[in-house]
Amino acid sequence: MKGRTAAVVMAVLLALYLVLVGWRAVQFMLTGDPIAVAMGVALIVLPVLGAWALWREIDFGIRSQQVVRRLDDEGGIDLGLPVSPSGRIERDAADGAFERFRADVEAEPESWRAWLRLGLVYDAAGDRRRARRAVRRAIELERAER
Repeated sequence: MKGRTAAVVMAVLLALYLVLVGWRAVQFMLTGDPIAVAMGVALIVLPVLGAWALWREIDFGIRSQQVVRRLDDEGGIDLGLPVSPSGRIERDAADGAFERFRADVEAEPESWRAWLRLGLVYDAAGDRRRARRAVRRAIELERAER
């Protein structure tokens, strides 16, 4: 829940920023001075890129929660790995079990469930980049299955 609240706060702050910077950008462009016009264009383009990046992150979060929830509803979220008192998978256990989950993906490359489990193990092992890639693949496969 903490992550969702942070995402909403960031989206609201970004919207406020876009309004304020957009107004300043219009003021720069109305001057007619070439340098001011270039600054105005930059003030519009850069926040739009930021908004796009924020949307991608929010969309990834929503979709990944949906596939995790679906797998949990099916009873397949239990990875059989020990968890800490906080509920997180223990990192050493994730490192040791990684090969088993990678073999599952190699055996069933079109299984979104296998890709999601692999992503969860990557995340528990601390490899966020590969975790995100595996979860994105799981999202694509799950969407295609529906």
